[in-house]
Amino acid sequence: MNMRRQLIHPRDEIMQTVDRIYRYRMTTTSGGNLSIRDGDDIWISPARVDKGNLSRNDIVCVKADGSVEGLHPPSSEFPFHRAIYEARPDIGAIVHAHPVALVAFSICGQTPDTRLFHQAHSECGRIGFAPYALPGSEQLGSRIAETFKTSDSVILENHGVVVGGNSLSHAFQRFEAFEFAAKTVIKGRQLGEVRYLSASQLDQAHHRSVSLDSFEPPAATVNEKELRRQLCEFVRRGCRQRLLISTEGSFSARLGEDDFVITPTQQDRESLYVADIVRVQGGRREAGKKASRAVFAHRAIYRKHPDVQTIVFAHPVNATAFSVTDSVFDARTIPESYLFLRDVQRVPYGVQYQDDGAIADFVSAASPAAILNNDGVLVIGSGVLDAFDRLEVLESTSEAIVNAGALGPVATMSDEVIDELRALISLPPDS
Repeated sequence: MNMRRQLIHPRDEIMQTVDRIYRYRMTTTSGGNLSIRDGDDIWISPARVDKGNLSRNDIVCVKADGSVEGLHPPSSEFPFHRAIYEARPDIGAIVHAHPVALVAFSICGQTPDTRLFHQAHSECGRIGFAPYALPGSEQLGSRIAETFKTSDSVILENHGVVVGGNSLSHAFQRFEAFEFAAKTVIKGRQLGEVRYLSASQLDQAHHRSVSLDSFEPPAATVNEKELRRQLCEFVRRGCRQRLLISTEGSFSARLGEDDFVITPTQQDRESLYVADIVRVQGGRREAGKKASRAVFAHRAIYRKHPDVQTIVFAHPVNATAFSVTDSVFDARTIPESYLFLRDVQRVPYGVQYQDDGAIADFVSAASPAAILNNDGVLVIGSGVLDAFDRLEVLESTSEAIVNAGALGPVATMSDEVIDELRALISLPPDS
């Protein structure tokens, strides 16, 4: 666990996580509750307090003897939090909320299949379904606790979802990945049949090796400091705009020949600091840090394409819906989409995990975006802002196409219109 998180008081950690869940629109003002186990005590969000205006002093501590310390009564769902902790001594924190995609599954009596992506399957753990019982009742607590004996992420029938983790940050990441998988399944089904990964494909991603020697870099130049700052700023913006999720995705910027800075692995993407960004030079990583597991793919693209200055691997939900189906993404929808994206390539599953550099063949200045089968998208750019802008356009175009399915066939622009656009930016006509 991140050492920074260990130093945060439970009041602050719950407050900050509630704020994040509410800001991501993954719960409502009155819905959901979070808790942290602290020895024999349980810190929990309060009953009937506005989630959008929660303060640290609103957080309640329920002592081992049942007494309450705080300004408010604890959440009415406290009984099932206590029951889960009693059933699972390894769980240190719990998130319960009503995010729309998982609620959709809960009211249909289903659970999402997390084999969409390796990260979701690994992060969400074992999936369960708890039968309905009256909210706040001991019966609900016993049913959820019984399900948690063999599960880590549990859909509550006609209610929502509960996830547990070894810390609140872990529980949040599990919750976020679970809702992301659910959203992607729903969006993907609007496009066509959803494709899931086999056990061998999941193993391919899980067991990929990332081993780099370390080096002590020289003092950062002004340019390097600025690129580190931009990466942090746009990764944070990407998380808040739901273009990235906290456990997955990578962002890098070129410093020179075989020299770039990249986001680290196993760190919450929204909480990155400038000092967390990792420099990679000549195939070696900055000492004391772990580069993203996608570092070899980034390096291969930079080495093949000297004009590329920034690379993003991301998981915006609508574009990712295309990645889990065979539906064709066509950027010829509006002029902006085509000018920013051109003809988007599709990458077979696992190419980006290979050490042969083949991923670099799927992008170029003339084809700056690609959809990775069952692993989101890849975007390149001439700078951090350019790549981020392109990522936004890719996601907004994808969402428009998904939504258009409810209206009728998508009318793409004609070849004549495309030739006019290509002439506008001095590109040769399509062959």
